[in-house]
Amino acid sequence: MQYRFLRYPGGKGKAVTFSYDDGCRTDIRLAKTLTEHGIRGTFNINSGLIGKDDRDWHLTAREIREHIVDAGHEIAVHGKMHMAPGLSRPVDCIQDMLSCRLELEKTFGKIVRGMAYPDSGIINLQNEASYDNIRRYLQDLGLVYARTLGGDNEKFRLPSDWMAWMPTAHHGNSRVMEYIDKFLSDDPDGEKVYYSHRYPRLFYLWGHSFEFENNKQWDLLDAICERLGGHEDVWYATNMEIYEYVQAYNALVFSADGQKVYNPTLKTVWFRTDAKIYSVAPDQTLDLD
Repeated sequence: MQYRFLRYPGGKGKAVTFSYDDGCRTDIRLAKTLTEHGIRGTFNINSGLIGKDDRDWHLTAREIREHIVDAGHEIAVHGKMHMAPGLSRPVDCIQDMLSCRLELEKTFGKIVRGMAYPDSGIINLQNEASYDNIRRYLQDLGLVYARTLGGDNEKFRLPSDWMAWMPTAHHGNSRVMEYIDKFLSDDPDGEKVYYSHRYPRLFYLWGHSFEFENNKQWDLLDAICERLGGHEDVWYATNMEIYEYVQAYNALVFSADGQKVYNPTLKTVWFRTDAKIYSVAPDQTLDLD
């Protein structure tokens, strides 16, 4: 019997993803910077605010398509009008999230299944709101992951509950560069790493692009991307790509003795045991050493 851990495409032990909210005009500069450094991100959009702000604050549909969708980034639900589920009646939040999903899919021709909680999300629960109920109705709407906030995931773990996906840190966190250095120096496949500690690492940054503008901190974004981008041992992916890859890994079928594995999915999946790293192609049955 051996430990077994997911590895990202190419057998990599580390991944990076970004998640930024509200579809603001400053997302154009953010998206360009991410793309220049080979980093992939998810942009959480309020469908009811696309191109409708008198202050010229929010992106138009054309700009979202040009600078985000066509550049290979993901768009995700952030509520049509940015309603916090923990502060809203279920019927209001259901309408807000479903309308957002429907409108994003119609406008951009994409299937949209991810989200980030607007406002205080599930951190502030009032008026008898419960996370279990919120989780249930969001999943009933076909949403498969939701980014939350309220803590630091400084051990870079994948979520055990995809509807409460805790990121590593906000970009304004005073320890963000410390976390980046720790992440980059970490080698989950290192010879000195104890077997049970070889879980895959994920560095997940979140925030709002307008904060870089308001705080005159675009140099911080440049520094973060210069340090995180361009590493051969890191997989750069959107939130949804990470979710779908982990689901493919979880779908692998192992024999009772653990000596064979079958991949019923359409993705090549990588994993490691105590002994070595394996890849198993779609519809392949593999004998393990």
